Amino acid sequence: MAMARGMIRRMRNTVGAVLLRPPTTSTHSHFFHFNIDSLPPSESHFCSFSSTFLRSFSHHFPGETSDEGDIDGWEEEDETEPKIGDGGDGGGVALQNVPWGQRAHSIAEDVLMQFSEDIKLFAFKTTPRGYVYVRLDKLTHEYGCPSIEELECYNKQYKKILDEVGALGEIPDDLAIEVSSPGAERLLKVPDDIGRFKDMPMRVCYTENIESNCPERDGVFLLDSIEKDSEMCVWKLADVKENRDPLRKGRPLSRKQKDWRLKLPFNLHRMVTLYLE
Repeated sequence: MAMARGMIRRMRNTVGAVLLRPPTTSTHSHFFHFNIDSLPPSESHFCSFSSTFLRSFSHHFPGETSDEGDIDGWEEEDETEPKIGDGGDGGGVALQNVPWGQRAHSIAEDVLMQFSEDIKLFAFKTTPRGYVYVRLDKLTHEYGCPSIEELECYNKQYKKILDEVGALGEIPDDLAIEVSSPGAERLLKVPDDIGRFKDMPMRVCYTENIESNCPERDGVFLLDSIEKDSEMCVWKLADVKENRDPLRKGRPLSRKQKDWRLKLPFNLHRMVTLYLE
């Protein structure tokens, strides 16, 4: 339980879940899972915007947790500013020059073929210390979140093949794996991703021209339209607290605000994320 407490303290962006390490006498893998008995049986997905994850270790557990510290054997991802293609919140693949990274990535893609076509690899990252981060995106879910059952199934299948390949010496046999869903911090590509979330408020950071000294602006908008021929996005104000007049407490946007539009070229978008009010 000391180890469980240490892991819980380090959890990020999870809702209604407790991370536990089940008892085991096996000399093989250790698998971390979520206890979701407190959730309604009909809920197959976690709360919107949660970043659900499952972790497992191959063959031996690399560390312990004590009551005095959080030495839980897990290397957290670096807290750096996300960018498109970083293998984390920015999606894409980041192998970081790890020699076995390409093999681990190809296996991850192969495992996906066992699942429905609406589940895709949002992000994949390997680290020199032997950590593998996989983020799965469910295109047919409003927030892109696979169910906990789908994440658990993928985790088991992926780890099974990694163990088999590791036993052949093709990759290290002691990799640590995290399988998760993208959270609200995911970066949205312009224009590829934003049409999918057109009914949801988004925080848009942008500049008004391409000059390097041009200050960045940001706002909470809804996508009005995408003009692919002219490579422009048309945004309108989202009806959220941040955009409402504080002197008009409880009242919706004014007619002038509702009619306001921002026409922005694709290349002037600096960062687009889902908005949390």
